[in-house]
Amino acid sequence: MLAIAILAAGKGTRMNSNLPKVLHPLAGKTLIERVLSCTKRLKPNRQLIIVGHKALEIKHFLKNSPKLEFVHQEPQNGTGHAIQQLLPKLKDFKGELLVLNGDVPLLTETTLKKLIDFHRKSESSVTFLSATLRNADGYGRVFTDKNGHVTNIIEDCECNEIQRKNKLTNAGIYCYNWQNLRDVLELLSNNNSQNEIYLTDTISILPKALHYEVDDPQEVSGINNRYQLSECEAYIQKQLKSYWMNKGVSFTDPASCTLSEGSSFGIDVIIEPQTHIQGNCIIGNRCHLGPGSVITNSTLGDGILAIHSYINGAKIGDETSIGPFAHIRPESTIFKGSKIGNFVEIKKSSIGKNTKINHLSYVGDSTLGNNVNIGAGTITANFDGKNKHKTIIGDNSKTGANSVLVAPITIGSHVTVGAGSTISKDIPDKTLVVERSKAILRNKRIIK
Repeated sequence: MLAIAILAAGKGTRMNSNLPKVLHPLAGKTLIERVLSCTKRLKPNRQLIIVGHKALEIKHFLKNSPKLEFVHQEPQNGTGHAIQQLLPKLKDFKGELLVLNGDVPLLTETTLKKLIDFHRKSESSVTFLSATLRNADGYGRVFTDKNGHVTNIIEDCECNEIQRKNKLTNAGIYCYNWQNLRDVLELLSNNNSQNEIYLTDTISILPKALHYEVDDPQEVSGINNRYQLSECEAYIQKQLKSYWMNKGVSFTDPASCTLSEGSSFGIDVIIEPQTHIQGNCIIGNRCHLGPGSVITNSTLGDGILAIHSYINGAKIGDETSIGPFAHIRPESTIFKGSKIGNFVEIKKSSIGKNTKINHLSYVGDSTLGNNVNIGAGTITANFDGKNKHKTIIGDNSKTGANSVLVAPITIGSHVTVGAGSTISKDIPDKTLVVERSKAILRNKRIIK
């Protein structure tokens, strides 16, 4: 049996934020999501999150995870005090308790599995992750006897100068035999300089304590401030970009671009500077993205060109050109061979094959057929002040510059709308329509 407890009650004062620390984003996921994601394949029997500061915000954020159990810690009086709150919840539990921190987001499932296996084979009361750090400031120091058994962990603020020279540190990730831990939790006290109850004090009380040193110390990096958050972001981004470059993606300037873990790429993709791929994206082969593009939760086919554009929640067909300075909004589908040009906005619309919207246009709540040509400055007037209405344009139709199509409206196939027209009624197939006010000439000036 395995229970997992995640410590998420702290205030995170060094973040200087109104947002709970565990809800800060890192490469597209919050810290708490990252910690939870590395536990899924461990298949825990119980999963508990200890909350305190802004507990309601954390609970609301995780409301779609019904198997999570929330335990309230008030006041927040240290890590040992947090685990003491589990005593009523795990009264009859038998097995291991894995204790994780909600602000240690780089942990991997592989490392946790190794920790649990090592703990079970050694039959120790507790086994925890350790790391040898060049700069161990702020970390508790691990001390062992000649047999390698841990004698105690001394928090950094409690260390003397000699003890601080020890670079073997506690990563704060513990695997306990719950029955052994339960018997000593009430023995913990706050008799220290911080007046807090430390979970580390269990190490010197329990019969057998061991540590398991991680291969990569970066994996157990904790986040206490925004600088450390940025370091973790850089670490993840370097891993992601290295992975995709080995898979056939080229970055002109990797340092200026960011990727999300939920994105995938085909081969021969070129990503120009200051381009950001966010959320869950699927990018096809031979795409050329950027410079300066942002693509979020979208699917792009093969051979897409997207320059200085924002594509959000859209599906883009093969060999389509987007931008520069185009905005493709959610629930839009652009079919193969189309062109969405400069300063064009597409909202909740379907754009047919080989359709061109080249300049300065807004197309919202619309369905456009194949081979449609939308002239510069064309607007679909989809909102009447209360409701949104739909515009439908058939195949091979075209609008002149500065046309306004007042929805709801259906424009047939092979229709030509004259420049400057405002159309507010349906137009049948194969029609030329021009709707302009009459010009009057006075004093050598044209007055409408």
